[in-house]
Amino acid sequence: MSSALSLLRDCVRRALVEDLGREDLCLQADVTGRLSVPPALLGLATTRAKATGVLAGMDCAREAFQILAPAIVYKPIRRDGDLLRPHDVVFTAQGPMQALLVAERTALNFLQRLSGIATLTRAFVDAVAGTKAKIFDTRKTTPGLRILEKQAVLAGGGQNHRIGLYDQVLLKENHFESALPMSYEQVVSRCVQGQSAPVVAEARTVDEAIAAVRGGALVILLDNFAPGELLATAVRRVRAMAEQLGATVQLEASGGVRLDNVRAFAESGVDRISIGALTHSAQALDLSMLVETFQ
Repeated sequence: MSSALSLLRDCVRRALVEDLGREDLCLQADVTGRLSVPPALLGLATTRAKATGVLAGMDCAREAFQILAPAIVYKPIRRDGDLLRPHDVVFTAQGPMQALLVAERTALNFLQRLSGIATLTRAFVDAVAGTKAKIFDTRKTTPGLRILEKQAVLAGGGQNHRIGLYDQVLLKENHFESALPMSYEQVVSRCVQGQSAPVVAEARTVDEAIAAVRGGALVILLDNFAPGELLATAVRRVRAMAEQLGATVQLEASGGVRLDNVRAFAESGVDRISIGALTHSAQALDLSMLVETFQ
């Protein structure tokens, strides 16, 4: 089993345990189902979209059913990244009614949350279409769900920034402050020479951005630069320095990015735009599941 699938199953299992209140996932812990649903009753569950959006989280939905009852026949109708419209069927699941009803909320919670992220990501991606700018996420994710939420960003057409603290150097204001009296350029250079992971350096001014280029950073994160001419001027000056030094750099904009101004950021000439809101402020996509008896 891949590490990604193992993590996904662990996330879903923990959600089921949270709902049932038992580590053994005994279906009889559902007091409502135990009192109202005959144990041998079979059902057919159909999940539909109730709003327009981009689908994500289908593997989580599948696992919610099959962890509880491997005999459940889960049939995906759509896949992650698909555009959904109201009434579109997303999946069906056929099997023991008690298991279907227990899995329902966990499956929908993952689907709605992750589809909301994919939907918001697609809106930002569409807003910068025709420019060279790519939309990136951040580490502002729900604790314990980062991998799933970053997969949802991919489903929406975005790109993943670093997964965690272990796979990329990202020097921010507090790092530079902690490294005093070393200069900005010295801090960047030390990190570049220290190991092989990509080095991203946050810059709050053009001078800091130029120092980051001199230090050898691969990505210069222009933080809280206003979109438009101010950012465009910074981009031109940093690219000119990179060309003078024979360096290859990517420029990233971050801070204050919204749907109504992301196009202006992109047209300033940056390569990347990172947006924490993709994962911390996405609105869940409305989905519903209806179950009928099945003989």
